[in-house]
Amino acid sequence: MDPSSPPLLESETISIRRLRPADLEPVVALDARITGRRREEYFKVKLVQAIAEVGMEISLAAERDRCFAGYLIARVYYGEFGSMESVAMLDSFGVHPDFQGQGIGHELVRQLRTNLLGLGVNKLSTEASWDAPRMLAFLQREGFRPAARLCLDLDLPEARRREDTVA
Repeated sequence: MDPSSPPLLESETISIRRLRPADLEPVVALDARITGRRREEYFKVKLVQAIAEVGMEISLAAERDRCFAGYLIARVYYGEFGSMESVAMLDSFGVHPDFQGQGIGHELVRQLRTNLLGLGVNKLSTEASWDAPRMLAFLQREGFRPAARLCLDLDLPEARRREDTVA
């Protein structure tokens, strides 16, 4: 999409559009405000991937009254982890604290759902920290439910320590 093209969604004060290269600093700054740390390299890679997906409007920015108010970054996977169907993964998501509770997150997710259905993708997945009750509540309101699969983590230093004590 051309950076000068109209937004995908526009209401009285919220507009949703595709993320652009110029959004790197606003995304990094917003994420840092939310998380307390700057992840510039992470977002450089994510934005390059998002912009390279020509024709896929699945990484979005929200503006409210011409201010950068939020973003989401998603990807489509074709047959990952043994699945036979395409699935989208919501990788990163943030709404500026000054705009939370004003429908920005909902509008971002709603536009993403619309765009994914247009691409023939019927499932959207994400992960959230168990210790983030506001995010979990938001995701539940948007219709997310626990997945019918088990996510597993391996603490590599701990596994190494166990291995060393057995040997």
